[in-house]
Amino acid sequence: QVQLVESGGGLVQAGGSLRLSCAASGRTFIVYTMGWFRQAPGKEREFVAAIGSSGGRTYYADFVKGRFTASRENRKNTVYLQMSSLKPEDTAVYYCAARSGGNAYSREYAYWGQGTQVTVSS
Repeated sequence: QVQLVESGGGLVQAGGSLRLSCAASGRTFIVYTMGWFRQAPGKEREFVAAIGSSGGRTYYADFVKGRFTASRENRKNTVYLQMSSLKPEDTAVYYCAARSGGNAYSREYAYWGQGTQVTVSS
């Protein structure tokens, strides 16, 4: 069982930056691929980014490439999403998720956090 708690969301102006954190419980954090998803009002939850268990591989949705960076500190059981050049369309609730293997891009993650709101004003 893994519990995930996101933090770091907030209100930022367009062009600004935020860093989201996701703290995980459990001793097996290192084995999980960690993903970031977002859901805007009236829209489906969509993949944003993911990072492999060792941190050696990262995956990004096209709309965040070059702007967002996923990273992790396994000794702290924490994964991060550094978001830069934020746009109003990035406004959403951001969720972190954990899975063991499989397609990092899919929504079939085993564990999910409660989400953190990111609002980008124009």
